[in-house]
Amino acid sequence: MSTLHGFLFQVYPYVCFTVFVIGSLIRFDQNQYSWKSDSSQMLRSGLLRWGSNLFHFGVLFLFFGHMVGLFTPHSVYGIFMSASTKQMLAVSAGGVAGAMCFVGLTMLLYRRLFDDRIRHTSHASDIAVLVVLWVQLTLGLLTLPQSLKHSDGSAMLLLSDWAQRIVTLRPVDATAIASLHWSFQVHIVLGVTIFLLFPFSRLVHVWSGFGAAAYLFRPYQVMRSRRLNVPPGQDLPGQPSAVPSSTVPEAIKNPAATR
Repeated sequence: MSTLHGFLFQVYPYVCFTVFVIGSLIRFDQNQYSWKSDSSQMLRSGLLRWGSNLFHFGVLFLFFGHMVGLFTPHSVYGIFMSASTKQMLAVSAGGVAGAMCFVGLTMLLYRRLFDDRIRHTSHASDIAVLVVLWVQLTLGLLTLPQSLKHSDGSAMLLLSDWAQRIVTLRPVDATAIASLHWSFQVHIVLGVTIFLLFPFSRLVHVWSGFGAAAYLFRPYQVMRSRRLNVPPGQDLPGQPSAVPSSTVPEAIKNPAATR
């Protein structure tokens, strides 16, 4: 194992995840007005409608698919599914979702680069994030043929073991990861790099997207509005004085007389 492999697969992930968590907290605390997706829909919708829907559906499927695939212990799914079956399922489902995501992301990147109106209102980080995601997605699609060559599920088991050891703070065998095809290695490195870039880009709006799930459990809001031409203090629901009548002008002039 080289020193570079040791750093990339044993140390670098912790650097990225630390910056991801602490950087997100600092940005939310210090610069909340920048915590947004910077949508350009108002400038021109066009490709955005199809591109955004395809991209977000595909990337959410891939994200949760990676979470389940990498962090579910083999002892859990091994009861009803072999490693080879799981790998073929991941290749099939991931291939479909990856293709959808690739088409949508390509449309978004094309729009960002070649639509003059969008291009001139974009930040450099907006384009950089799309390029990084496009390269990462392309690398992910390139790993599919390599996964088919390991139909016994050996590559998937190596990657799962590495990911589970990272999140549980156990020693990592970087030599095993270094033995995989280069597309897997670069895909891993660029994947954790996205977490490093996360707090410094528009990607922070992902936090808000997951946080919106809290609205499902939030109590109803009680809205009160002042009725037209009703004096203050007499606009409570159910009160006779809350209903405008012919005496409203007099009530406005002399509120005490109507009490």
